[in-house]
Amino acid sequence: MKTGVSSARANAATIVALTDADPADRSVEAAASGDHTAQVQRARAFAEPLLAGQPLDTGEDALEHADGVAVILEGIGAAPSMRAAAYLVYAGDYLQKPEEVVTKAFGASHASLVMHTRKLVQIQRAAREAQFDDEQRGVEQRAKQTERVRKMLLAFSRDLRVVLLRLASRLQTLRYFAAHKQPCPEALARESMQVFAPLANRLGIWQIKWEIEDLAFRFLQPAQYKTVARLLDEKRIEREQQVEAFRLRLADQLHAHGIAALVQGRPKHLYSIWKKMQGKSLGFDRVLDVRALRVIVADVPACYAALGLVHELLPPVADEFDDYIARPKPNGYQSLHTVVQDDAARPVEVQIRTRAMHEHAEHGVAAHWAYKEAGVKGYAGSVAADSDFDAQLAEARKSVLRQLLAWERDFIGQEQAADAQASADAGAAFDDRIYVFTPQAAIVELTAGATPIDFAYAVHTDLGHRCRGAKIDGAMVPLNTALKNGQTVEVTSVKEGGPSMDWLNADLGYLQSPRSKAKVRAWFNARAQAETIARGREAVEKLLQRIGKTAVKHGDLAAQLGFRQADALFEVVGKDEFSLRTIETLLKPPEPLPSVDEVIALRKARPDSESPKGGVLVVGVESLLTTLSRCCRPAPPDAIGGYVTRGKGVAIHRSGCSNFKQMAQRLPERVISVAWGAPRGGKDALYPVDVVVEAADRHGLLRDISEVFSKDRMNVTGVKTQSLRDGGDGTAFMTFTVEVADAAKLAQVLGVVGQINGVRAVRRK
Repeated sequence: MKTGVSSARANAATIVALTDADPADRSVEAAASGDHTAQVQRARAFAEPLLAGQPLDTGEDALEHADGVAVILEGIGAAPSMRAAAYLVYAGDYLQKPEEVVTKAFGASHASLVMHTRKLVQIQRAAREAQFDDEQRGVEQRAKQTERVRKMLLAFSRDLRVVLLRLASRLQTLRYFAAHKQPCPEALARESMQVFAPLANRLGIWQIKWEIEDLAFRFLQPAQYKTVARLLDEKRIEREQQVEAFRLRLADQLHAHGIAALVQGRPKHLYSIWKKMQGKSLGFDRVLDVRALRVIVADVPACYAALGLVHELLPPVADEFDDYIARPKPNGYQSLHTVVQDDAARPVEVQIRTRAMHEHAEHGVAAHWAYKEAGVKGYAGSVAADSDFDAQLAEARKSVLRQLLAWERDFIGQEQAADAQASADAGAAFDDRIYVFTPQAAIVELTAGATPIDFAYAVHTDLGHRCRGAKIDGAMVPLNTALKNGQTVEVTSVKEGGPSMDWLNADLGYLQSPRSKAKVRAWFNARAQAETIARGREAVEKLLQRIGKTAVKHGDLAAQLGFRQADALFEVVGKDEFSLRTIETLLKPPEPLPSVDEVIALRKARPDSESPKGGVLVVGVESLLTTLSRCCRPAPPDAIGGYVTRGKGVAIHRSGCSNFKQMAQRLPERVISVAWGAPRGGKDALYPVDVVVEAADRHGLLRDISEVFSKDRMNVTGVKTQSLRDGGDGTAFMTFTVEVADAAKLAQVLGVVGQINGVRAVRRK
């Protein structure tokens, strides 16, 4: 049986009319093409030298394939600009910079469509090897197919014209294999049956849906296809005469009763007939829509009037009446379906609908007025709902996108039913994410359980930071409300501001997305860093004022000290990790190096009871005045080094101290070897060390940490605390100065501190 899309008609639905595209696009197209026919011809002339003789991966000639796609689009009423795009999409494969070239020649609208469609084609080519019935790799392949469907969905959501181009392209490929009597690859035929045909069905594009099903049926089950085709053909002439007689009789009766109607025969679809025979175990003669008519009237009252007349003429078959006008199908399909018996008691199906219902039934979303009027903006999701028309347009777009979401759910549900073993995995693959809409009807993908704040961060990081309120489907809701599939979310924001620390509290449920949580943490880290840099900048500037070096540029100073930029220097100074004395030493004129005798003369004469707690032996020089550096707080058994200062003896540093390394690099002659000596008086010497703690700020935190040091007999000689707050509990940064006899034993105590509730990090400074 020959299948095909009917030729273009004058009253066919216009799909994706680009007459309302951006002004820049209109000017480019108008100047280049002049009229619609010239636009298609110009696109074909542009693509012909690139496509002629070039084979596609299916074996088709690229130019012939583009011609076929354009014909199919014309058959379902596509606008000329859409048919022109069919050539540009395939020409893009042979251009070095397709987006740039197409933008200059045909406008940004076509360039966007070319790029989105090419990306989708690449996804499909990469996944073409997936087999649905591979028993050994069934679960893995189903997962791949599910992900492919999801990527297709996201591609369609960005520009709904893509789906029409892909459906037309797949139908043309199937026609190619049928016309050339070549075997179609099973993977391609199965994908057509299980992905493309259901998609066309979900969007209500029946012409393409039926033909894809029939052709895929022909390639996947050739024996069954031939059987049904033979049964249809055996009594074709007799059956057509019977249907024609009934059509004329019904048309005359409708006219006689004042009902203006177009009565026509309905095409027979082999796959539909075979499914009914298999699903209901029916013989061919008992399939009710083998003989079928369609009645098209002016309005809904005329539909029911025609139905009453049909039931007056012939007796209806029980339980074979469906009112899809009162209860439309999920994809918007509307019609009255009834089955009656002719004079020979043979069943005849009659469908009754209005012209608008018929256009929607034939073309689905393609016939929707909003997309006919909205052009590329309506499809690309860039419209703004700032008028009644824009609001209606946004709602129409969301309606179509909801059909795509429902199609994805149905697809995954079928996959689960097909393989019970994979059902848990497939369910998780779908349930781990949701899709919601912006007020402008753009689709946003989120993790399951996401909140309005997650939505705001998904749209834009800055919007997430400034989010203060939200509406779901027009109703105000708390910011920790869990979103659901298909909802429209509108965020209220302030001009300036940042996130709240409460958002990071898992018990409050403000954030579910790891990406959103990372954005909030990054904001607080950046603010803490900015405060540290400001503190360090202030300290450095005060030093420069004190020593009379305010003319020194901060960047030059940082470079001399080995930092890439001034902020890096300010940050370590603000953290007390870099001594200001190093800067002062760098900027002051160098003084003569003191001799060893001069260093010895600096020794302080004092009794043993006044000797420093930390007995440090300087190798080669007995009883020198020594000072334990505050920048690194050395304590036994740390590896140490000495640095001869001007007038203050020898400064003892840990060998890894950054200040010590920088001073040693500039003035290596001042570095002397030192080692830990025995403490005086036979008592253990105590050395001050700094411990830095970062924790969630709470009541009793300081007490809990101090108790740990007390239990281990460590004397706390100083505490510095700083808290960062934003409307709730914040982060506490604490520096404890404790006295220890042996720094090696400090690690055990720090481990205990790390186990305290709320403590995030603890380390020796």
